[in-house]
Amino acid sequence: MFDRPDSAGNRAVLVQLDFGVAGLAECLAELQLLADSAGAATVAVVQGRRRAPDAALYAGSGKVEEIAAAVAAHDADIVIFNHELSAAQQRNLERVLQRRVIDRTSLILDIFALRAQSHEGKLQVELAQLEHLATRLVRGWTHLERQKGGIGLRGPGEKQLETDRRLLGNRVKLLKDRLKQLEKQRKVRRRSRERSEVPMVSLVGYTNAGKSTLFNALTKAGAYAADQLFATLDTTSRRIYLSDAQRHIVLSDTVGFIRDLPHSVVAAFHATLEETANADLLLHVVDASSEDREAQIAVVNRVLREIGAGDVPQVQVWNKIDMTHGLPAVEADGYGKIGRVLLSARTGDGLDLLRRVLTTQMFPALSADQAGDAGLINSTDNPDRVSQ
Repeated sequence: MFDRPDSAGNRAVLVQLDFGVAGLAECLAELQLLADSAGAATVAVVQGRRRAPDAALYAGSGKVEEIAAAVAAHDADIVIFNHELSAAQQRNLERVLQRRVIDRTSLILDIFALRAQSHEGKLQVELAQLEHLATRLVRGWTHLERQKGGIGLRGPGEKQLETDRRLLGNRVKLLKDRLKQLEKQRKVRRRSRERSEVPMVSLVGYTNAGKSTLFNALTKAGAYAADQLFATLDTTSRRIYLSDAQRHIVLSDTVGFIRDLPHSVVAAFHATLEETANADLLLHVVDASSEDREAQIAVVNRVLREIGAGDVPQVQVWNKIDMTHGLPAVEADGYGKIGRVLLSARTGDGLDLLRRVLTTQMFPALSADQAGDAGLINSTDNPDRVSQ
């Protein structure tokens, strides 16, 4: 039921353990989407409950035997843990299972490597991968223990582990220097926009919430959009015109967030995410059809605080109402403050409302009559508007 014929060589067994945290079903569904986005074919899923991770094998010897049976039964090529493994745990699991074992962080970084298109995006992904690899260089492989002697192999006596760490450190420094140069160029462009007083609006949200589809619907940019996690990795910006030719903004599409986003990824993408922190307004895109939407909203807001964008004004955009039988609307509180816009980026329903909201938010001089025409309603009167 899981197999996909076009994923030969990437047949995966997924492992999800329950440590008493809520939302286990959503976490497992997300892991399956991550594996699919990476090009893997899920052939089996192994679940279990533990009080705490096993120090040596993470899952415990009994559960690892169950994983090994699933690997043998389905001739799997790879085992993917929806958890963060230590270098020792990964090495021990690979020794027992005789298969490649990766954790959640490695899986996300692999997807990032697939998606990166721009020069800067590729540099950021490589930096994140190398900084993650640096945590693995702790007696991770036997060939790293010491350089072998012999004719043509006699070195200065430096351990191979130390050589690898030194070379990795040099590459990391080079990547950071290049990214700093690109960051300086972006700051110059940002100052130019500030001098021209063009408002900056950034799309943020959980991965696969529909940010790129909404971006394309508003800008006609043709940016890549797909029903995959992290379909968009590189930031794209376009100027869009609102109510008339005199009012325009710069809209940016950004990488989506996800729960347990590795700190190495946040650090590597600091320069790109800084655009979000410097925006005048954030459009927080939410998948209205997801049962896990409240948890996803919390994850996005937590990452926004981490990158220094927690105080940037935001309007929630509840997307995909065509999948919930909801109606387009703009919701405000009792004081008239806009809270969220309900729309479908795929069908275009509600896009006119979002444009009016952007106009009123970015150009406060807009008359109250025009704001009223946007169809504002009180969200407290419509608690089930987007219910499934």
